[in-house]
Amino acid sequence: MTEFEDEKLMLDTMYWWGIPTLFRCKHSDDLSSCDIALVGVPHSTGNGTTERDQHLGPRFVRHVSAGLRRVHLDFGLDPWSSNKIIDLGDVPLPEANNNEKCIERITNFYHNIAQHKKRVVSIGGDHSITGGILQGLNYKKSNLTGGQKVNLIQFDAHTDTYENLDHFLGAKKSAAHWASYLVRNGFVDAGSSTQIGIRGNPRTLDWLKPSYDLGYQVITMEEYIKIGNKNALKKIEENLDDKPIYITFDLDCLDPTIAPAVSNLEPAYRGFTIDEARKLLQGLKGKNIIGGDIVCLMPTKDNKNNITSMTAASIMFELISLISYYLNKN
Repeated sequence: MTEFEDEKLMLDTMYWWGIPTLFRCKHSDDLSSCDIALVGVPHSTGNGTTERDQHLGPRFVRHVSAGLRRVHLDFGLDPWSSNKIIDLGDVPLPEANNNEKCIERITNFYHNIAQHKKRVVSIGGDHSITGGILQGLNYKKSNLTGGQKVNLIQFDAHTDTYENLDHFLGAKKSAAHWASYLVRNGFVDAGSSTQIGIRGNPRTLDWLKPSYDLGYQVITMEEYIKIGNKNALKKIEENLDDKPIYITFDLDCLDPTIAPAVSNLEPAYRGFTIDEARKLLQGLKGKNIIGGDIVCLMPTKDNKNNITSMTAASIMFELISLISYYLNKN
């Protein structure tokens, strides 16, 4: 490296230097210039039960991501030099208080990404965004999925398959409904999908029944602790088929001691450690992952060192690296 390149590398690791973008990627709306697009989805009206600060997630992750890892040691990979990765910016949501309008706009935004056949990693935003994202990526005859249903891998403390009512505090395509209506409407194949990390204090004893009725494989946190990482990964992989894979990562699947700033804490039962979550994700190396998201970050509830935002950025880096690895091996 030249002295100039060394100095630039040094400055690029300083979060306070330069214009903030996700992982210092070039900000561009030219999808033809990239292999992987990074997107912020500042939406928080799909989750009516909690304080609605989740729309601040993309801004805070841009703030902290500059100082995080640039290479993936476990994969032996530098995704930034191996692929063209851009920060596509945020989904524009001028009707921010209208959940249904926002989900429609999210769907249209990701429809355009799929038309360009680009893989995408997103930072939310509450968990309702996953519904809008997959509606957009997996439209009929999608260039990205070929119109196939996707295999979903959902890291979460909650199933989000609420079906007792057709709305949740007025939001129809809500953070509580998305994992249900994506199956009902033909976007996700529940039979080859897994919900993992489910735990907490449910409202009813038959709390898992909606997921089972839809066809999901459910690995509760209690089961994960019993069978361990290796066997959990085996169950996920054996349940997959050859359809494209989408990963959604709700930060509340992590233990509150690791990710305290999330929208629906479940402190009574332990969640994943960061090592457990990271190893589960890395176990999916080589899979045809078309995209992923990280959701439910509440920056205003974080510790002063922004640990939950940094954890969100670290999970985002794992998803980027999984996609980069696949693209470079195929």
